Amino acid sequence: MSTLVIVESPTKARTIRNYLPKDYRVEASMGHVRDLPQSATDIPATVKGEKWAQLGVNVDADFEPLYIVPKDKKKIVTQLKDAMKGVTELILATDEDREGESISWHLYQLLKPKIPTKRMVFHEITSDAIKKALKNCRNIDEQLVRAQETRRILDRLVGYTLSPLLWKKIAWGLSAGRVQSVAVRVLVKRERQRRAFREGTYWDLKAYLQHQKAAFTSQLVTLQKTKVATGSDFDAATGQIIAGRKVVLLSEQEALALKERLTGKPWTVTDIEERPVTRKPAPPFTTSTLQQESNRKLRLSARDTMRIAQKLYEEGYITYMRTDSVHLSEQAISAARDCVEKLYGKSYLCPQPRQYTTKSKGAQEAHEAIRPAGSSFRTPQETGLGGRELALYDLIWKRTVACQMADSRQTQITVQLQVEDAGFRSSGKRIDFPGFLRAYVEGSDDPDAALEDQEVILPAMKVGDHPNCTNLEAIDHETQPPARYTEATLVKTLESEGIGRPSTYASIIGTIIDKGYAQLVNNALIPTFTAFAVTDLLEKHFPDIVDPSFTSKMEQTLDDIATGEAKWLPYLREFYLGDKGLETLVREQDSQIDATKARTVELENLDAKVRIGKYGPYIEVENGNGVVTASIPKDLTPADLDPKKVEVLLRQKTEGPDQVGRHPETGEPIYVKIGAYGPYVQLGDKTEENPKPKQASLPKGQSPENVTLEMAVGLLALPRTLGVHPVTGGKIQTSLGRFGPYVVHDQGKEGKDYRSLKASDNVLTISLERALELLSEPKKGRSSTNSKSKAALRELGAHPEDGEPVNIYDGPYGPYIKHAKTNVSIPEGQSVENVTLSTALELLASKASSAKSTRKTTSKTTTKTTRKSTTTKAKSTAKSSTTTAKKTERKGD
Repeated sequence: MSTLVIVESPTKARTIRNYLPKDYRVEASMGHVRDLPQSATDIPATVKGEKWAQLGVNVDADFEPLYIVPKDKKKIVTQLKDAMKGVTELILATDEDREGESISWHLYQLLKPKIPTKRMVFHEITSDAIKKALKNCRNIDEQLVRAQETRRILDRLVGYTLSPLLWKKIAWGLSAGRVQSVAVRVLVKRERQRRAFREGTYWDLKAYLQHQKAAFTSQLVTLQKTKVATGSDFDAATGQIIAGRKVVLLSEQEALALKERLTGKPWTVTDIEERPVTRKPAPPFTTSTLQQESNRKLRLSARDTMRIAQKLYEEGYITYMRTDSVHLSEQAISAARDCVEKLYGKSYLCPQPRQYTTKSKGAQEAHEAIRPAGSSFRTPQETGLGGRELALYDLIWKRTVACQMADSRQTQITVQLQVEDAGFRSSGKRIDFPGFLRAYVEGSDDPDAALEDQEVILPAMKVGDHPNCTNLEAIDHETQPPARYTEATLVKTLESEGIGRPSTYASIIGTIIDKGYAQLVNNALIPTFTAFAVTDLLEKHFPDIVDPSFTSKMEQTLDDIATGEAKWLPYLREFYLGDKGLETLVREQDSQIDATKARTVELENLDAKVRIGKYGPYIEVENGNGVVTASIPKDLTPADLDPKKVEVLLRQKTEGPDQVGRHPETGEPIYVKIGAYGPYVQLGDKTEENPKPKQASLPKGQSPENVTLEMAVGLLALPRTLGVHPVTGGKIQTSLGRFGPYVVHDQGKEGKDYRSLKASDNVLTISLERALELLSEPKKGRSSTNSKSKAALRELGAHPEDGEPVNIYDGPYGPYIKHAKTNVSIPEGQSVENVTLSTALELLASKASSAKSTRKTTSKTTTKTTRKSTTTKAKSTAKSSTTTAKKTERKGD
């Protein structure tokens, strides 16, 4: 008797094998084995002529989905069918959420087993959890499957119905999505607020005081018993004090005069208030809060957080990472309390076991919060993990342990002081007992340092005391526009509004960035002009699609379908085919949407028109000689485009670029220009003899107006050779790159070693000694949504043909070898440590030859078709169901 167990990934398969009897065989499905067609070539010949085929859903036949096995999954399905031969039992052990339930259902439909089949679910991959799960197998939950299928169909209907309209009216390649479009609107709405923001200025006084040789500071709060204005008193839309506010607004002259008047006058303590405050620890992590905190603390994107958490789960380090629940099992509470007692002592233990309840009605994805796996928690040091895996595990471990620790007890101290008619306030905080803060402080990497930062110690004072003022400073303030969203704050907003599922936020944010709706700059998500155009169109013609409350209700209906409280078919019919259904709306609005207007972004206080063109956004202005256009640089955001910047862009187009001088050696003119990627300097004119004059970008933050001839000559001389490395003899250079200024050490066959310059370093003046100092520092991995920038597990060396590095990386389905644009998986059974450069080269060569033969076969069979597809109409039809809308309806978006 033998049993076949199917899970999603090879990593999960390798881990679970350790806890199953020897007669159990474990195979991986590599995720979904069936899906809706992603392109025209995926559609079976039997239905290719049907009008609904490209949509992938037969809306006239009760929304029957058209499921196909993707080309890259056919081999896996064959292998799974072969694995079925000779086994007497099948166990489907995919993840415990809706997505996992759906994968199990699709496997069952494809494999059509004639042997007993069970569904096994577990929340963590440990020996006890697997043994318990084996004893408690169940059937596939049809309601969960139906809810997930409805979600998938809904996402396909929205994505594939609206996206072609956006291609037609705005630009090719755009996409719309049920959750994606709402998230984009959230970003655009904040950027509109920033654009409408008007700065307000106010002044106040800061006093530096001493009492019994202890120094402290105090802030001006009242003048003649009237409150002194602060930032919260200003109207963001006008930059003026909010109507009806009774406050004193100090100008610079008034603040300086007040400072002069109060200098040397006696100070008196008029009131002291001490207020005890108790803080409780935050609940353990859910998917959403883990994404938020890892973004704040570790600067990890939501996508990277989920990828790393998936690996930690599959290797048995943490419990399942897709959950809305903050509940902890008795086993987990006991393990956390043991950690507290051993590491911090009984005084730090919460007197009673602390249990958290989930407030969200829709919380159903799992039974427990994200926590370290097992009945006893391994400390981060005991795991043997490294890099970002260790950092994320450490975060989860600390948060789980902290939730069973005692409350933090603090005392808030407020001291009121008076000097003549001016009232000042000093605020202090004393931590009487740190409690859980000894282990975990939200937003801080170092709890001890955070505790020190949180304490503000004031000297012991009593009413009537007269502290000595050593200095009085007049300080000016400017109100700040609303902050842009980070991944953390966007995730928090989406969750609080009930938009989408936390398990899909990573893919949603990734899609927004990949599709060009937002740029990630210094951890802030900045919407693009294209995002403005798409949001404008959807708000005007399809308001429900981008209405958070409508989307939230839709999410609730999908949850109700999962519990059997709502029927899926009537809901889909009403949503898509009803009198106000999506299909009807798109048909009606198509003729009413003017493409020229749709491609135009209306911005307040701007005479120039912003349009979305084939090659990106540009400004358009009519002058006496006709229409003048100029491309908008990629780093110029909608909130920052003002009349002055428009004038600079247009002047360059009409009058030519500014000349900063002539090169001291060649005599050629040097220009400062602004291009699609921002400002740059150019040496000489573009001519037939010199079609590509040398150019160099300006360092980030450097404005074109401040460029000097010396600076321009230095930039054009990059890369600059600093010298040679004293150990290797390799050349060391400095230059500007995509991620800013850097130094590089050429190590020959070993490849090139890069380090970014610090803020205090100047790429034009950095010395060899400073470069060597930077190169000696440990290399930091880049937290980014771009997988190309992640740190390699191993660097094997340079490829003999092109010198490009051959490295091993960790991917969602296990380690793989990468050279240039070619990736190849490490064969089953072979460890990362045992792979040599020669082995990697053989695997890469095999992959390349296989790809060539595939391309040749494809080329021969499609030549005739390609010749015929020359008209724009044919091209449009062929593309109508390609990958453009793929990411619109990813799992559960």
